[in-house]
Amino acid sequence: MSTTTPHEDDVLSAASAIVDAFTATDGDRYFRGFAPEATFIFHTEPARLNDRAEYERLWASWVENGWKVLECESSDAAVQSFPGGAVFSHNVATRVDTGGGEDSYRERETIVFRLDGDQLLAVHEHLSPVPDDAAFAAE
Repeated sequence: MSTTTPHEDDVLSAASAIVDAFTATDGDRYFRGFAPEATFIFHTEPARLNDRAEYERLWASWVENGWKVLECESSDAAVQSFPGGAVFSHNVATRVDTGGGEDSYRERETIVFRLDGDQLLAVHEHLSPVPDDAAFAAE
């Protein structure tokens, strides 16, 4: 395990690459930001996804059914770096076409990164809904 502490700009860049690929509904580019053993907890899914391959299969089924991202805006980003990795959190406002109509979400997202050589890879992603009465910071 690396003992190097990633710089905040590098964490923001790695997170931005993931968000940008998600916004483009570019699964290949999106999943390159995640380690194969990454886990995912989404409030919209009934169970934890235990690795990237499981999420890739779910993503492929969404896309096959007409799902695509129409808009995704990140705000209120925060980075907590530590030796070997970092925690990135932000608010995200997403609008999607489900293949059967549009849907939108206001969520809080946390992505945990680890240093893999000189690359930051996400090892965990967690999404939770923003409560209706919570302030939603916009930049």
